[in-house]
Amino acid sequence: MATGDNILDAVAADTVATEARRAAKYSLPIGTPCPNCKTTLAGAWCYNCGQRGEEYHRSIWKLTWETLEGLVDLDGRIWQTLPRLILRPGKLTRDYLDGHRAVQVPPFRIFLIVLLLVFFAGSLDISRNGEKFKLARPNSPEGASVLTPEMRKDMDIQLGDATASNWLKERLTYSLDHQDAFFAAVVDWGQKFAVLMLPIAALMLSVLFLFKRNVYVYDHLIFSMHSLSFQGLLLTAVFLLGLVVTWGANLLWLSPVHLFMHMRGAYRISVIGTLIRMFLLFIGSSIAFGLLIGALVIVGLATAH
Repeated sequence: MATGDNILDAVAADTVATEARRAAKYSLPIGTPCPNCKTTLAGAWCYNCGQRGEEYHRSIWKLTWETLEGLVDLDGRIWQTLPRLILRPGKLTRDYLDGHRAVQVPPFRIFLIVLLLVFFAGSLDISRNGEKFKLARPNSPEGASVLTPEMRKDMDIQLGDATASNWLKERLTYSLDHQDAFFAAVVDWGQKFAVLMLPIAALMLSVLFLFKRNVYVYDHLIFSMHSLSFQGLLLTAVFLLGLVVTWGANLLWLSPVHLFMHMRGAYRISVIGTLIRMFLLFIGSSIAFGLLIGALVIVGLATAH
């Protein structure tokens, strides 16, 4: 049975292949002395010291483009992958699982790039609407207008443990007084927690497709990478549109439509089977997301400084 190790192997193999193409493209001529140890070059790398025999005397614009090219592999695959990820996600995932990978950007690379876009767009949105995210003290006029007496009583009951209560009150007080530090800690840990969505999604899909033959954890990981990448692109668009219009959040209605197309196409299941699994996945994802958010807040409180 395929496991997550296959993902690491695939990413490593793709990285090596990309570096080999780049080295061959910009290598010094064979027979040129190695810039580091002066050994005569017989290929793209020096066989004596291991340094890449590459000519770096290029314009800053060319070097910048090559850096971007190395990051996202802008050799044409990105422009073939993104439209299919948006419009034909089931076919994209199915092709990858069937071995047609040469024309695709690797799923994990897309996932990481989209994560960067989400946090970048989210930071712009928060910077523009920062006042909406200010935390109010429970005893402040703003807090009094939100918290009813019953809610305050419930909070006191839940904080019954003296040790936990003192720690939580101390960290809440610090975070309220240093809200920039708290939000910075949440964002920093949020980037780490975001990667956890992959194994969580794969685990839930493994349960949902437990009795479907010839479907493995590896398949669910690839599906999760593609699916979460689209959801990240959608969220990025919502954040960016929110800077200029008020209806950007309506794009989120595309999320279940895309998931239906993706799941049905990738797993080749019926309409009813797809809808049932989507419903169960929604319930599981809501629980998992709530737990992750709770953990993220606790970690943010603990590490804000």
